[in-house]
This record gives sequence, C-alpha cells and structure tokens, in this order.
Amino acid sequence: MIREHLFSKAVTTDKYFRWRGGDVTRLEGFSDTVFGFALTLLVVSLEVPQTLDQLLRTMRGFMAFAVCFTFLTWIWYEHCLFFRRYGLQDALTVFLNAVLLFLILFYIYPLKFLFTALFNEIPFFNAGGPTLNYTRPEQVTALMIIYSIGFLFIFSTFFLLHLRAYRKRNQLELDEIEMVQTIGRIRANSIAIGIALISIAISVFGGERVAGFAGMVYGLMGPAYAVNGYVVGRRLTEALKRSVDNS
Repeated sequence: MIREHLFSKAVTTDKYFRWRGGDVTRLEGFSDTVFGFALTLLVVSLEVPQTLDQLLRTMRGFMAFAVCFTFLTWIWYEHCLFFRRYGLQDALTVFLNAVLLFLILFYIYPLKFLFTALFNEIPFFNAGGPTLNYTRPEQVTALMIIYSIGFLFIFSTFFLLHLRAYRKRNQLELDEIEMVQTIGRIRANSIAIGIALISIAISVFGGERVAGFAGMVYGLMGPAYAVNGYVVGRRLTEALKRSVDNS
C-alpha cells in the first residue's frame, strides 16, 4: 500500500511533529480502497480507443482528469497526514472519516463534470461530453452551487477532524510546536470553508449575471493559504526558539 511505503521510507515524516499513527490500520486501509475507487471513477475512458480519432479525443480529456486527480490527491494527502500525526481511532473520528469518504464518492461526478465542461470550452481540449449551456445561465449557477456545497462539506469534515485532535491535545500529549501546526490546519480548513460559503452566497444572491465570480473566488485560496502559512511559520519559529531556550 502507498501509506505503508511512505511510512517505511519516512517520506512524509514531519520534522517537528511526532507521528502517533503506527502501522496502517484497517480504517486507513479501507479509506485507501475508497480513494482508489474514486480514482477509477475519474478515468477519462474505461474503453481502449479503437481508432486514432478516438485516441486523440480521449487524450484531450486528460487535462480535466489531471485537475480532478490533483484535487483528489490533495484530499488523500490531508487524510494521510491527519492519521499519521494523531493516530485517532475513536468512534467520532471513525464517523467523521466515514462521512468524508461518502462525500468523496458523491462528489466525484460533479467534480469530473465541472472540469470536463470547462475544458470543453477550449477547442484544443474539447473531448466531447459535458458542456456548459451559457444560454441558460441558471444551469451554470446550479453547477457552482453543487460544487461549492461539496467543497464546503469536505473541508468542514477536515475542520471537525482537526478540532477533534485539538480537543484531545492533552491525551495526545501535543507539545507547543505541534499545537501551532494543529491550529494552523484548523485555520486553513476554516479558510476553505469561508471561500466555499462566499461562492455559494454569490451564486444564490448574485444571480446568473455574476455566476462566473462564484468560480473565480476560489482563486483567493492561494493568497489566503500563503498568509496562513506565513503566520504558522512565524509562530513555529518562535515556539522552536522557546524550546531551545528552555532546554
């Protein structure tokens, strides 16, 4: 399994965060199976192209597939990092993990539809299939609402998982450095939740005329995450300095 390989090679070991997750658990193994199935649903075409035209059309769909694959890999990595860092297996964590996996599977088709339709607007990447009907802007608005709701629920689940770890900080024996990073993760998920809510608000109250802004607002995630990373970095440096001074 990928997690076992990463764990054995220490590829994702945190320099300043003690891993509390030991061997890959049944919960993580089950989760990886679900992520693998989700990737299968993302595949551009399950059939081998029979002609060159079919091959070229299939290859044009790889841009949408690449974006969806990147997003799903990001979610998988966040999931992997959480269980490596905290190793929680309590009932609430299992429930939240199940909710996350359900959302991933439910969210795959809207995600694939959205990015395939967007890339189909570019002639070179038009692989056929889903399109956005701009003559009916209410459909574009509805699609953005569906996308944003899925985005909101996924990162709300991550928010609750990290909040769970924070509340169990004494049991997990999190030190100051680990607390800084945990709070940083909570803040990062809060940013994602806030941006999704803004997108939904634009879609619902702005009407069809500003539907495009509901998608563009996700561009704020880069700067917002950068600011959060800067804050976490400064506080981590301060915590490390105090740790050295007290040793």
